Amino acid sequence: MNNDTREQLANDVGANLPYLRRYARALTGSQDTGDTYAIATLEAILSDPDQYQNGPDAKVALFRSFHAIWTTSGAVFGDDTDVSGIARKARDHLSKLTPNTREALLLHTVEDFSASDVACVMNVPPEEAQELIDIAYAEMGQHVSGRVMIIEDEAIISMDLESIVADMGHRVTGIARTRDRAVQLAKEEQADLILSDIQLADNSSGIDAVNDILAAQGDRPVIFITAFPERLLTGKGPEPAFLISKPYTEAQVKSAVSQAMFFSSTETLNA
Repeated sequence: MNNDTREQLANDVGANLPYLRRYARALTGSQDTGDTYAIATLEAILSDPDQYQNGPDAKVALFRSFHAIWTTSGAVFGDDTDVSGIARKARDHLSKLTPNTREALLLHTVEDFSASDVACVMNVPPEEAQELIDIAYAEMGQHVSGRVMIIEDEAIISMDLESIVADMGHRVTGIARTRDRAVQLAKEEQADLILSDIQLADNSSGIDAVNDILAAQGDRPVIFITAFPERLLTGKGPEPAFLISKPYTEAQVKSAVSQAMFFSSTETLNA
């Protein structure tokens, strides 16, 4: 491999690595486990660059390399030694899902891969990839309904999120536009899940609001929505398990909400 090719490879991997880490974290439910898989993927690419370059494009090729390692390692969902309470219940729930459906759903909705791209990443026929996606939607729709708080300062977006969440069978406890209002709203009624923007109306932080709520009320799933996901996916400190990019799609929100409801361990973040 010449220097130009190495440089192009480094640029391609670097540009897509934050999204691979997002996917690995959501897939495993653990930042440490997700990063372990991401690092193993990079090591595999360095040791055999040709298996990466054979991919149809940079992001698909990177995720395909990841999945080759994910499947051969036994698809480990985090470390059971530090899992207890609601996180262990979530792990037990995951074990009952049809194999490969969770991966297909995340790839299709959160990472916005087409069914044909999912097929390439997972090394299955296109019709099987579509079937996995369809099964995943059906299985993820069988969750128990819960209470959802929305922290979002843009009225149109908050109304859209409220409509999507309500259509899924959940009840919205309220909508907060600022950090202080979010904390107050949480005191009035505890939510099972928090759906939060990062930058709020008064220049306060959705991250700070969420950390305040979790500190007072304990662990619960959180989904962050941001136009700049790479700013939270740096590998430095705790990161969100569920992160949706703006502009989002209805499918992305539904997928993240459904997954977060049973994969409920959420680490706080550093503002």
